[in-house]
Amino acid sequence: MTDLPPLREVIARHGLSASKALGQNFLFDAQLLARIARIAGDLDNEEVLEIGPGPGGLTRALLAAGAKVTAIERDRRCIPALAELGDAYPGHLTVIEGDALAIDARSLFAGKPHIAANLPYNVGTALLVGWLSAEWMPWWQSLTLMFQREVADRIVAAPGTDAYGRLAVLAQWRSTPRIALPVHRSAFTPPPKVMSAVVHIVPDEAPAGVQLAKLEALTSAAFGQRRKMLRQSLRGVSGALTALEAEGIDSTRRAETVSVSEFVALARRLSASTTEQATITEG
Repeated sequence: MTDLPPLREVIARHGLSASKALGQNFLFDAQLLARIARIAGDLDNEEVLEIGPGPGGLTRALLAAGAKVTAIERDRRCIPALAELGDAYPGHLTVIEGDALAIDARSLFAGKPHIAANLPYNVGTALLVGWLSAEWMPWWQSLTLMFQREVADRIVAAPGTDAYGRLAVLAQWRSTPRIALPVHRSAFTPPPKVMSAVVHIVPDEAPAGVQLAKLEALTSAAFGQRRKMLRQSLRGVSGALTALEAEGIDSTRRAETVSVSEFVALARRLSASTTEQATITEG
């Protein structure tokens, strides 16, 4: 392992502090960071995309695991500290200064990278939704992401729970998410007001015949009025009530009781209807 000065020393030397505006909370625990880096499996010579590395705590752990890291960092104050890591691991770290929401990360890789990040809380969900909505199979191998515990629970939630909603369906209909590691608020500097958790997501084959747009329309309507019966909440989605009947799903149920597989079945019905209509129009 490359001999590096303690992260706290690097931060002090560069005069860094966590930016509330950027949603930053630094992790210093080297053992915890190493555990996070190991969640994705053997990273030796694997490409990894890291979002928001800050002063490079997780970056150190990823590099020590043998990964070739491409890091996107918006905070230019952190660039010199990351440059030192690049010098310590020649050819294994590329740092790009910019906003991860505005950069086409896919274009940075010839192969399929793992994505690992202690995500800034203010952009984490938006980035995740973008990655889960990408062309499938996706351009990434796995996601290992730190979230507020509340968001992590929403990603892995089961039907019938308060946390179950659109994010759970989006994460689970063609990938497998799990909470890999709970992280106490005291592990961060400064400590956030909430607990956190690392979520690991591995993509699966997409169910055949399902258009993402149809699934999104269904979940948006159903969970947008989650306390209403499906016959009311889905009334505005063309073909949805007919699909409910065809699938044998009771229209008096509410969104939180509908499983991911049932939403997929409904979306498949709507997708088939759209395809048939397009064929008739073209004919």
